[in-house]
Amino acid sequence: MAARHARLLILGSGPAGYTAAVYAARANLRPVLIAGIAQGGQLMTTTDVDNWPADAEGVQGPDLMQRFQKHAERFETEVIADQIHTARLGQRPFVLEGDMASYSCDALVIATGATAKYLGLPSEQKFMGRGVSACATCDGFFFKGQDVVVAGGGNTAVEEALYLANICSGVVLVHRRDKFRAEKIMVDKLMKRVAEGKIRLELDAVVEEVLGDARGVSGVRVKTSRPGRQTASARRAFSSPSGTRRTPAFSPGSSR
Repeated sequence: MAARHARLLILGSGPAGYTAAVYAARANLRPVLIAGIAQGGQLMTTTDVDNWPADAEGVQGPDLMQRFQKHAERFETEVIADQIHTARLGQRPFVLEGDMASYSCDALVIATGATAKYLGLPSEQKFMGRGVSACATCDGFFFKGQDVVVAGGGNTAVEEALYLANICSGVVLVHRRDKFRAEKIMVDKLMKRVAEGKIRLELDAVVEEVLGDARGVSGVRVKTSRPGRQTASARRAFSSPSGTRRTPAFSPGSSR
């Protein structure tokens, strides 16, 4: 396996990673950035980014990340498409093992970000890729004009429900509480779509089981605080409860 040394190594190609690269490169540190398995981070699966300063009309997530990369490369940041799986940080220089090469560095910036977090249901895993998704902007198009269910109550879930309401015939948003954790402006947009009949809310409820057959998802079973259980018909179930850090090389039990 090839080996190389860098004065500064940056792990992660989301906004934090590219920002670190720009500042390091401007300080003549000649940073090397390891992009990871999901180059560009979660913004690559985000539609409208309305809270990015100086983009008064909003910007698409993938477009924004492309600009980040060009900015970093303008100052001669080297971007490598590799995934780090092992880190040995108890020695100097630090040593990191990737799928394609081995790296050592004098300084390390960890900006590995987050990845999708699912509900953890056995039936959810069973239908992964056959009707269960964590990315409405990635997969929603394939279910245009059909009924879908979204689980969650934060910004991600509300944003995905709003996106799907534009292309699907019916959207049910299931949330385990009676209030949303999403930003107020997002909730206001959501309630407008609810009033228009584009989205139906199932509050104080959880998805108990994803239903389906060999053809894929056919619906979900929802358990509410009210007596009994309800079944919602759907051809797609989007799990959007939150995110979890994408740091496999630095998790408990890994080599450090």
